[in-house]
Amino acid sequence: MSASSTGSGSALCRFAHYFVVCGIDTETGLEPDELAALYEWLEADRQGRDPETATKGENFDQSPLKRTFKSKVLAHYPENVECNPFDQDAVNMLCLPKGLSFRTQKDNRDPQFHSFLITKEDGTRTYGFVFTFYEEVTSPQICAAMQTLHQMHHAEHASSPTNPCPTSSSSSSSSTSSSSSSMDSLASSLDEAETPSSSSSQVSGAGSCGACSGSGGYDASRDTLYVSKALCLIAPMPFMHACKRFLEQLHRAVTSPQPPPLPLESYIHNVLYEVPLPPPGRSLKFHAIYQPIVCQRPGPRELPLADFPLGQAFQLLGVENLVQLFTCVLLEMQILLYSQDYQRLMVVAESINTLLFPFQWQHVYVPILPASLLHFLDAPVPYLMGLQSKEDTDRSKLELPQEANLCFVDIDNHCIELPEDFPQFPNKTEFIQELSEVLLHFGVSPEGGATSPTTTTTTTQNSTPGTELKNNVLKELVDDGRNGNIGGRAVDVLELLQGNATLERLQALAKRTGVSVGHLEALSRAHASTGEAGRDGGRMSAADEEELRNAKLTVQLREVFAGRFTAMFADYEAFVIQSAPDLESWLTNREQMHNFDKASFLSDQPEPYLPFLSRFIETQMFATFIDNKIMSQWEEKEPLLRVFDGRIEKARLYNVRAPSLRSSKYQKCTVLKESTQAIEQRLMKIDHTAIHPHLLDMKIGQGKYQQGFFPKLQADVLASGPTNNNRWSNRTATAQRRTDRHKQHSEHLGLDNDLKEKYMQEARSLGKSLRQPKLSDLSPAVIAQTNWKFVEGLLKECRMKTKRMLVAKMGREAVELGHGEASITGLEENTLIASLCDLLERIWSHGLQVKQGKSALWSHLLHYQAREEKVLQQQAESPVSNGSERRRSESGIGLPTLRVSLTQDMRHIQNMSEIKTEVGRARAWIRLSLEKKLLSQHLKQLLSLHPLTKRLYKRYAFLRCEEEKEQFLFHLLSLNAVDYFCFTNVFTTIMIPYRAVIIPIKKLSNAMTTSNPWVCVSGELGDSGIMQIPKNVLEMTFDCQNLGKLTTVQIGHDNSGLLAKWLVDCVMVRNEITGHTYKFPCGRWLGKGVDDGSLERVLIGELVVPASEEDGGRGSRTPPLQRSPSQIRRISITSLSGRGNKPNSAQIQESIGEAVNNIVKHFHKPEKERGNLTILLCGEGGLVGALEQFFHHGFRTARLFQKNVFVWDFIEKAVLYMENADQMGDLAEVPQPVSLNGDTLCRYVNAVNNTPRSIGKDGKFQLLVCLGARDQLLIQWLPLLVECPVITRMYEETALLRDRTTVNSLIGVLQTLHDFPITLETSLTKGIDL
Repeated sequence: MSASSTGSGSALCRFAHYFVVCGIDTETGLEPDELAALYEWLEADRQGRDPETATKGENFDQSPLKRTFKSKVLAHYPENVECNPFDQDAVNMLCLPKGLSFRTQKDNRDPQFHSFLITKEDGTRTYGFVFTFYEEVTSPQICAAMQTLHQMHHAEHASSPTNPCPTSSSSSSSSTSSSSSSMDSLASSLDEAETPSSSSSQVSGAGSCGACSGSGGYDASRDTLYVSKALCLIAPMPFMHACKRFLEQLHRAVTSPQPPPLPLESYIHNVLYEVPLPPPGRSLKFHAIYQPIVCQRPGPRELPLADFPLGQAFQLLGVENLVQLFTCVLLEMQILLYSQDYQRLMVVAESINTLLFPFQWQHVYVPILPASLLHFLDAPVPYLMGLQSKEDTDRSKLELPQEANLCFVDIDNHCIELPEDFPQFPNKTEFIQELSEVLLHFGVSPEGGATSPTTTTTTTQNSTPGTELKNNVLKELVDDGRNGNIGGRAVDVLELLQGNATLERLQALAKRTGVSVGHLEALSRAHASTGEAGRDGGRMSAADEEELRNAKLTVQLREVFAGRFTAMFADYEAFVIQSAPDLESWLTNREQMHNFDKASFLSDQPEPYLPFLSRFIETQMFATFIDNKIMSQWEEKEPLLRVFDGRIEKARLYNVRAPSLRSSKYQKCTVLKESTQAIEQRLMKIDHTAIHPHLLDMKIGQGKYQQGFFPKLQADVLASGPTNNNRWSNRTATAQRRTDRHKQHSEHLGLDNDLKEKYMQEARSLGKSLRQPKLSDLSPAVIAQTNWKFVEGLLKECRMKTKRMLVAKMGREAVELGHGEASITGLEENTLIASLCDLLERIWSHGLQVKQGKSALWSHLLHYQAREEKVLQQQAESPVSNGSERRRSESGIGLPTLRVSLTQDMRHIQNMSEIKTEVGRARAWIRLSLEKKLLSQHLKQLLSLHPLTKRLYKRYAFLRCEEEKEQFLFHLLSLNAVDYFCFTNVFTTIMIPYRAVIIPIKKLSNAMTTSNPWVCVSGELGDSGIMQIPKNVLEMTFDCQNLGKLTTVQIGHDNSGLLAKWLVDCVMVRNEITGHTYKFPCGRWLGKGVDDGSLERVLIGELVVPASEEDGGRGSRTPPLQRSPSQIRRISITSLSGRGNKPNSAQIQESIGEAVNNIVKHFHKPEKERGNLTILLCGEGGLVGALEQFFHHGFRTARLFQKNVFVWDFIEKAVLYMENADQMGDLAEVPQPVSLNGDTLCRYVNAVNNTPRSIGKDGKFQLLVCLGARDQLLIQWLPLLVECPVITRMYEETALLRDRTTVNSLIGVLQTLHDFPITLETSLTKGIDL
């Protein structure tokens, strides 16, 4: 087999792919770390200095022992593996992320272990496990070079008057630049390769000059020089414990006085070529140098492999912090882990990743970010990254490019900084309680803050099976088992039972009902102890026990997390929309399709879950999960999905009872005990043992053993694997055949695989290609290319988000276009807007020159505001008038025009004392601009100040890419097509200035009145209370707590003075912050003896669409809200003069049906999103207007003495007749119910007549209808009015009210309202005593 293509077939099943050695290349000598040089280049470029000169000079300020030097991959075996090509730069960078570090005999030289991973373009991961130790430098050239560097460093410091002592903080020298750049402070805390020197040497060197004393200096004649060397195994799966133990034994062999039993090549060859991956559900033992190593792999129905110690992550952070971090990851925020220890970064990152089951992180994932890649923290996408801190680096000095959406995790100090506006994980308290119980069970403190993993052994779980077996017979059974004499039949029975799901369920059921299953349990315990006895002579080593304990703790904690998701998404399948006929058409139209019925899913969830779930189901990881579900109908299920679906199925089978309605009651995980059994069984009874290491066909005399030095290995024997077929190559062949079959099957589907991959890349993610920064080539050109990808990704995300927001809002048109259901819940809308705010923050923090404050957008706005105010000040000082005085609007409506001003909107936000933070202010400003339909215009104005943008942003920033910026503003402009109330509905407690104008009909009445007018404005959130209007003033302003959307205005006067009659055309009210203007049409008189004699009226409001918007976007405006009864309708009904407008009987019946239908629809919406019922009752097209038309049909038009006759007159007469008839006993023969109904009608009519309010006859009719609808009496009153003899005098023969069939059908329609609790606004029922 050739070295280059080693084991393409067998590599798939190999435990390890590569063995790598990194360290110093004695031939090239000491080279400064080129990545550090590249970093200097970027910084110089950013600060406007000449990058070339900046990187030429050596940094003599820093002690050579603290500088980073270039490391190299000294050897790697084999040369290449086809399925996992060797990436030399990435491996070198991650094996020694700080480059080479030097030590002397005085420094601490403890070996270190850490892991890393490399994510490839397609999302697959490769794991690396690194053991770093210090090896003595034997090359005289390198020692001499180090001596020279030290002398130069000493000379530099001696000549520098400002810094006589070289041991003074080296960070000060690197952060002398005055700029508070987003990266400068990172550089100062990261560029020195800080030595974790022992405390004693730190103390000794503290008071004296480092170059002169021994502490910081190096003297070749006196000191021994050591340099770091890394041994690394690269493996396809994260078998961390096994790899760590192998590398530890390898290091032990190098440092031991005795040479190892075989040459090191034998062991490395064995682990590379002769140790297979354990098959799923099996364990494997292979032999290292001194002790055997066991690893195991979960079965297909278990949670996937996770070998990083989860308990350690909980110890480092504490349960509370870890759950909060977990929530941030689920919501795809930016996560930055921070620790001195690379392994801690890796443990926390991988732990969080394993807890996401069944979901997977879809974005940038770099658990160890090398210092040269710091510019990646600028990435405007969600990321999960780990950054190494240095000793004594203060978090406050660490300025990060963007913090608005950042979760910062300081692992070493056990603390976490959360983003604002952060929903809690459902049932968080009970969830934390359950996790704490599991941790305490294993002797781990839930508080966290333990700096090193404790090694306490648990008391209950690890007790030997023998102590539990009191019964002598069972003891004998166990003894027999130890001797291998356990009855064959018993073992068969046990294995049969353990593999049978039905019997498992019966056993669980038996336990629940209290039936003893002791024999079976004893059998399984006996069986387990047999396995234990058979291993290592019956005793587990302390390391094995610790590993088992860690594995059990990890799996139990994971089960608790998995159980939460199983409970929360138990019925997710019901909401998956399967719309495509085949895979190809689904992939092609993926972006246009709705895959999940979000609104219905959320409406089915318990209220407390909604803030979290509404945001979670918008994430990329949830979208990918649903995509995998849909694709599983055409191809094999994705493994995580298969396990998850299996669990949901199992939960359904166990819950034999009918599934209860969804509740937020917390259900504990029930499988904790079972989950650890499989792990124990695999460890007790090893399934496979690999070939032992053996002598290879090597040249004799090479690679002589020398204590403390890792030998130069013989490359030819390690370049390729054994040629003979070993025991597991057959499995490889089978796997290969299966892969080929699967490949043929996919091709048979008729979809080119490359095309499919392209679609999936497109469909699934914005920035999935950026999951892993390219570690190999870091030229400025590559960095520019990466930033360009970010710009494209941000633009695409903006397009998707605005489209989603439009589709969700556009209602019926969207449904007709095939976009699924039209309903959008307020919660969902809020989630979409929150995610738009997050996107804008990410765009504004991309490519920042200087970091100021936590919100990049608000910081930019403040710069703009300061400049504008300066300009205004200059204008005010100059005598020339600036002509900015706006004329009053000429439309005849008395509201002065509201000036559109970016800075004015900022001032509104700054005046809101409720908002305390910059991020909060930026979000409030975005919401306000969106509600005012000015977001795109404001941002365009903000970015039009090119000098400011240039000063704040680097060349590659999104905001400096002209074409993309224009497209971005265009996408935001599209949001003006729909109405948002995202500011009004969120900030419900703020004080808002309102302006009200009363517009009289001047031609027909006095513009002024001598009486004292008053007004009361009501909205969905409350009312203003009655406010007196100053005499002869038609305009007033008032401050009031946010009323929400305005619904009604009550207007009236006290009828005093000579000119007490007032003909009001309408009332206009404007919210002075959002600019929303409401018109409340009236068109009626207010005064005694005129019209219907009303002194006050309740007017129903409608939102006015601004004129500019009608002209500019006529085609795109949303339909107006329900309007209040128009003037024409009122006049045609009351004075009956507009004969041309009279509706016919069919139209009247249709309008009643429509009005009732609207009320029914109102109650079918979720409670928080119903809007205003008053409009549906009293507004235009409302129930009152429709019934008024019904009663007016065929009403006799004769005017007696020119006096209008109203429907209320008919009702009063009918009531009078009933009361008289009742007194005369005419109703004695009438059945009891009819008589009772007559009583209630009389009582209600009298109550309306006796109200102290002067609401006029039409107002009284409106009130009666509303009360009848509320108390479900309308259908009882109608027959009474029809039966009343008064009807013949006041109605024509053809009137609808005299047609029995029509009246009966009307009763049937009104009957449907009885299912709903109608509540009336206080503005309607004020003064009614019933």
